[in-house]
Amino acid sequence: MKSANKFIIGFLLVVIFGLPFSQTLVHILTEAWWFNSVNFSDVFWTRITWKIMAWVGTFIIYGLFLWFNYWMAQRLTRDRAFRFLDASDLAHYTDTIANSAVLVVIFLISLAAATTSASAWETILKYLNATDFNLTDPIYQHDIGFYLFQLPFYEGLKNWVLTLLGWSLILSIAVYVLKGTIRLDQYWQHFLTKDVKTHLSLLLAGIALVIAIGFWLERYELLYDVDGVVYGAGYTDAHAQRLAFWIMSVISLLLGLSFILAIWQNNIALPTYGIGIYMIAFLVFIGLFPWFQQRFIVEPNELEKEKPYIEHNIAYTRKAYDLDKVPTQDYPAEGQLSRQGLQDNQFTIRNIRLWDYRPLLSTYRQLQEIRLYYRFNDVDVDRYTIDDNYRQVMLSPRELVYAQVPDRAKTWVNERLKYTHGYGLVMSPVNIVTEDGLPELFIQDIPPISKVDLQVDESAIYYGEETDTYIFTGTTTQEFDYPRGDANAFTNYEGNGGVPIPSLWQRLAYAYDLGDLKILISNYFANTSRIHYHRQIQERVSQVAPFLRFDQDPYITLIDGRLQWIIDAYTISDRYPYSEPVSQSNNASAITQDGDIAQMSQGDINYIRNSVKVVVDAFNGTMQFVVVDEDDPVLQTYRKIFPTLFTAQDEIIADVKAHFRYPLDLFTIQAQMYLSYHMDNPQVFYNREDLWRFPTEIYEGNEQIVLPYYVIMRLPETSSHEFILILPFTPVNKDNMVAWMAARSDGENYGKLLLYEFPKQELVYGPSQIEARIDQNPQISQQLTLWSQEGSRVIRGDLLVIPIDQSLLYVEPVYLRAEQGELPELKRVIVAYAKEVVMEETLEEALATIFGETQADVQQPTPTLPSAPPKEGVSKLAQSALETYQKAQEAMRQGNWQKYGQYQQELESILQQLNQTPKSAPDLRKSAGDQN
Repeated sequence: MKSANKFIIGFLLVVIFGLPFSQTLVHILTEAWWFNSVNFSDVFWTRITWKIMAWVGTFIIYGLFLWFNYWMAQRLTRDRAFRFLDASDLAHYTDTIANSAVLVVIFLISLAAATTSASAWETILKYLNATDFNLTDPIYQHDIGFYLFQLPFYEGLKNWVLTLLGWSLILSIAVYVLKGTIRLDQYWQHFLTKDVKTHLSLLLAGIALVIAIGFWLERYELLYDVDGVVYGAGYTDAHAQRLAFWIMSVISLLLGLSFILAIWQNNIALPTYGIGIYMIAFLVFIGLFPWFQQRFIVEPNELEKEKPYIEHNIAYTRKAYDLDKVPTQDYPAEGQLSRQGLQDNQFTIRNIRLWDYRPLLSTYRQLQEIRLYYRFNDVDVDRYTIDDNYRQVMLSPRELVYAQVPDRAKTWVNERLKYTHGYGLVMSPVNIVTEDGLPELFIQDIPPISKVDLQVDESAIYYGEETDTYIFTGTTTQEFDYPRGDANAFTNYEGNGGVPIPSLWQRLAYAYDLGDLKILISNYFANTSRIHYHRQIQERVSQVAPFLRFDQDPYITLIDGRLQWIIDAYTISDRYPYSEPVSQSNNASAITQDGDIAQMSQGDINYIRNSVKVVVDAFNGTMQFVVVDEDDPVLQTYRKIFPTLFTAQDEIIADVKAHFRYPLDLFTIQAQMYLSYHMDNPQVFYNREDLWRFPTEIYEGNEQIVLPYYVIMRLPETSSHEFILILPFTPVNKDNMVAWMAARSDGENYGKLLLYEFPKQELVYGPSQIEARIDQNPQISQQLTLWSQEGSRVIRGDLLVIPIDQSLLYVEPVYLRAEQGELPELKRVIVAYAKEVVMEETLEEALATIFGETQADVQQPTPTLPSAPPKEGVSKLAQSALETYQKAQEAMRQGNWQKYGQYQQELESILQQLNQTPKSAPDLRKSAGDQN
């Protein structure tokens, strides 16, 4: 340990005082410590080693080759001096000045090239570890892996060599011009010596050879052509451009040969003619020939000529987005749903999501943030087995946002040592509403109180979506844990997250790296101290695996009492032949109307797989990169490069896998591509006869795109309910529905896509048509207008299309929010079925209005109750309930949501004691929901 400390001391002293790049080197040292702390040192050293090798190799080769050409030019003109220094006082220092200036230029050129090459480490490693797709392209018959792993390397190497030769030529010509060997006022054959001509001719020949290779590689780029009828090579590309690039490659080789032959001639006529022929050939074969074929051969017979290439585009786009195996089934939308059908599908009915994440987020923030420094960033949807029932819930972690701490409390000690973590989460079912129009909370408050059989054993959140600052734990001062009445609870971190910093020298390194002197001089540090950084979970996982694309919406889970984040990770590429990029899709506007989804589609992505799930512990920050798609060749390549990074799926406990869900971002991209690529007939595709689009709905008075949503339901061909992501489709320029797509998330069915098509000869209402029918309903529109005039703001939530028993049920919640308030209340539920549209206080009442009451609704048995309390006791309890209710209302008007929550709990306890009569309908509904 002592020798290690001596090494660190010496390293830091040399770095800080002796090297100009000390900041970079210290940062590498601290990052090495961080990677070691998260058990991914191999990943770090693999990346850094190949970056250094690429950087050093490029710097040395560029430097030596450029200096060699400068030295050669100097040697061949040693009898001449630089003309601009001939008559000056510096004539005696000509060589010294020139050498110094050129060394600086060569250094800068080599440095720039080396820096660029270092970023190519991934391209190099993918080339060396390429995996076959076992699928060939239709034009050149190369495996798809050639285009994703090998072609980018060849193209990068070509550009690398061409840049090196280009700078060498420029440097050499500059020397010859400055020494007067090349003068523009003479004919070249009169002043170019044979040696000079040989030098320049060899460089030009090398450039011509690289250009020839470039034309050869350019043939493959035709598979990504964006100018044809479809993405990829078309008829003109395959028959004219391809031939043109081949001819230009041969002509470039002959041009290079002409430069070499010119070495043995006394003039430069041959290369001059060669350049002229090259330019004419380029104009004819690259410009005129393809234009002529496209204009006079293809366009008059476009469908006939382009049909095979349209088929290629359809087939390879489907494969690239994993849409080639989507089974299609008919969904008759019979409209014969009955009360018995609803009874048979009570599992689905009781899991219909009545809470939208936007109003629910506002409610969570008002009722459960507790303190101003806590924040709910988002609301996630998941499913849990609660009290032996499989049900859909919504939940949100309570994170700490230091920026919301009062200004007077914003000190270095508070920011780095005290306010270190968030605390707990809120969970509520998707379907239960209290009498006040608020969500029923399964888990709430600080410390977390659970009403179900899910317990939070470790509540602290050190790593999350809002944790964007570095902190220290294990210091001599305790951390703030959570608020407790008028006092606070404090704690000492006992986890294994963060980087241990027991010595002064490690603190010195971090002080220098982070630019924070207080790290070095603070007296709070001890041998047990740790520094936690890269705490923002998306940045954290990107730090380990920057070659993966991560989902924009991580979701929190409660597993065995611990809070765990799950982030979907994608392998992507823009090099899949014939595959239409997301950004080139005709329906790109549909996806870009939502910022979160649009972020995923930035760039020309034309291949994507959700091959990895990353599980991040919110307390320790540990990361597991779990493989969920063993067959993805891109992931197989990364597993060869980083053999210790990924964890096989069978090594993950079942409770974790039970919370894997089909990612919304991926599903949206696949659905977007399917809007066009459901058409498999090339003629129909060419005519764009059957284009689909995402449906629209009304939210807060504005029209918006319907996004995919999770439901628990039973698919037509299955007997059990499961967690599914669905999205309906409508035709372009029409509002009726034509199909809906489902993605399965449970068990062995995870990742399977299904498409259900409606009969084309029947009208199936789309979401916007249902919205119009709601607006046209006089009772509903009158009530909504009345509420709006009374100072409340009406929020019509997401319109959900729920497939049940070959029929469709449309459900839309309605919320009320005071104009000056931030607490939406769920007041009504609109249900549409067939030609009926009703709005009632509850979903059960709306269904009863349409389908009639069940026998249980008509004849409610009086439950057997324990002996009732004395009459005078009932009176006192009733009075106490009234007083508690009034206190709660007063607390709500004052905005004191903590006391409001306390009074609500007291009121619930009193009502349970008072509950000596048959339950009211709302209570029965609540009980039914709790049993689900």
